[in-house]
Amino acid sequence: MAWTAVMSERELKRVAVVAQVEDGSLTARRAAGVLGLSVRQVQRLKKRMAEEGPSGLAHKLRSRPSNRKIAPRVQEWALGVIREKYADYRPTLAAESLEEVHCFKVGP
Repeated sequence: MAWTAVMSERELKRVAVVAQVEDGSLTARRAAGVLGLSVRQVQRLKKRMAEEGPSGLAHKLRSRPSNRKIAPRVQEWALGVIREKYADYRPTLAAESLEEVHCFKVGP
């Protein structure tokens, strides 16, 4: 079974620019300006692409859960409290109320 990398437009642009650096039609300094990166980071991308190919420039955490993800049971509890007690609140005020009254801090 072959694994295919799904890449965003931004990552595809990186692949194209780094390929131009590899073939010499673009300098690392100019590529850094195009991508909004440092020259050193462009060199790292060039090295990674040489080792792993274009899929090496895909984001490494794709399809993994976030480290900041709230556990499903806790999320259900918080949503239940909001629906029950704070249904008419806007999101920011509901989050502030959860923190003040129930000691549950919700991220931005």
